[in-house]
Amino acid sequence: MDNHEWKIKLQQPETIRNRFLGCLLGGAVGDAMGAPVEFLSRSEILRQFGGKGVTGYAEAYGGIGKITDDTQMTLFTAEGLLRAAVRGRERGISNFEGVTAHAYLRWLLTQGIQPTCHVDITDDNCGWFFRHRELHSRRAPGNTCISALREMQSLGEPATNTSKGCGGVMRVAPVGLFGWSMRWRDNPQRTFKLAAELAALTHAHPTGYLTAGVLAVIIQALIDGLSMTEGLGAAKALLKSEPDHHETLQALELAEELAATSLPNHEAIKRLGQGWIAEEALAISVYCSLVAKSFKHGVLMSVNHDGDSDSTGAITGNLLGAMLGMKAIPKTWLEPLELGDTIAEIAEDLFTFKDWKIGEDSLDHQSHRQIWNKYPGF
Repeated sequence: MDNHEWKIKLQQPETIRNRFLGCLLGGAVGDAMGAPVEFLSRSEILRQFGGKGVTGYAEAYGGIGKITDDTQMTLFTAEGLLRAAVRGRERGISNFEGVTAHAYLRWLLTQGIQPTCHVDITDDNCGWFFRHRELHSRRAPGNTCISALREMQSLGEPATNTSKGCGGVMRVAPVGLFGWSMRWRDNPQRTFKLAAELAALTHAHPTGYLTAGVLAVIIQALIDGLSMTEGLGAAKALLKSEPDHHETLQALELAEELAATSLPNHEAIKRLGQGWIAEEALAISVYCSLVAKSFKHGVLMSVNHDGDSDSTGAITGNLLGAMLGMKAIPKTWLEPLELGDTIAEIAEDLFTFKDWKIGEDSLDHQSHRQIWNKYPGF
C-alpha cells in the first residue's frame, strides 16, 4: 500500500494505551528471553534446553528476566524523546536528535564510559530515569554503539563509521510511539526520518539507519490498528524513496516471501541470516511477526536461532506487542521482568505527554514542576 492510503482504524483510547504498553514491555520480554542464548547456535540451544529450545526465561546476568543493552538503549531513546518534547513546550525550540543523543551519552555513562562530548550530569538535570541503579550495569553492549557515542564531538552529530550492525534498529521502537502521539499519522515520513537519524548517530551505513526508519513506521501503523502487512507496505513505500534502500528492501521482501511458504520456521529464519546486522535482524523479526500464532509463539520463534537472539527477540516483541497489546503477553513473563514497572511508566508517558499541561498550557505549578523534574529539558 502507498502511504497516502494509510487509513486509521477507530479504536478506544484504552486499546491504544494497551498497544503502547505492549510495544515496550513486549520488546523487553523478547530481549530478556533471548539474553541467555545470544551467543549460542541453534544446535547449542537445543542441546542445552531440549528439543523445543528456549520456552521461558533462563538465567542471564545473575537473574531471571534480565534485560540487555537493547532495552536499556530503547528506554533511553524514549526518555530522550520525552525530554525533547518537554523542552519544546517549555522553551519553544527543541532538537529531537540532539536531546536524544544526550540521552545516549547518559546511557554511555551508565556503562562506566566517559564520552568525548561533555555531558553535565547533576541531581538537577539527570532526571528520574538515570537514577535507576539497575541501568548501571553492562549487558554485552555493542562495540559500535560504545565507540560511536564515545567519539561523538557534538550532540546529534552522525557517526562516521560504515557499520550496519543491528544496534541502530533495535532501539527505535519508541520513535513509532512518539510519532503516533505527535499526530504524525498524516506524515509518517517524519517518523521514518527521525528514527533513521537517531540510528545514524551510531551506525552510518544506510542499511544501519534505513532499517530503523522502517521499524518505527511499522510500529506507528500497528498502533493505529493496521495489520502487519499493511504497516510493512506503508514502511516499504517510504523506504523506496530513499537512496541506497535496495539491501533493506531485499531483506524485507525475502521475509515476506518466506512467510507465505510452508517452510519450517527455523529453516526460514536460517535463510534470513543471524541478526547481527540490521537488515537481517529486521527481516527475522518481520518474518516472525507475520507468521506468529500468538505473542508467545512469535517471540520464542525469534530467539531460538543462530545469532543475535536478544535483538531479534526485542524487535519481534516490539512488533507483536504493538499489534496484539500488553494483554497478549503471558503474565508469567511480565511478572519477573526487570524494570517492568519503569518500562510501563515510560510507555504511559509516551502515550499521554501531548496532554501534559506544561509551557503555555500550564496552570498547575506543582504538576508542571514534577514533569520538568522528571524530564528536564536541558
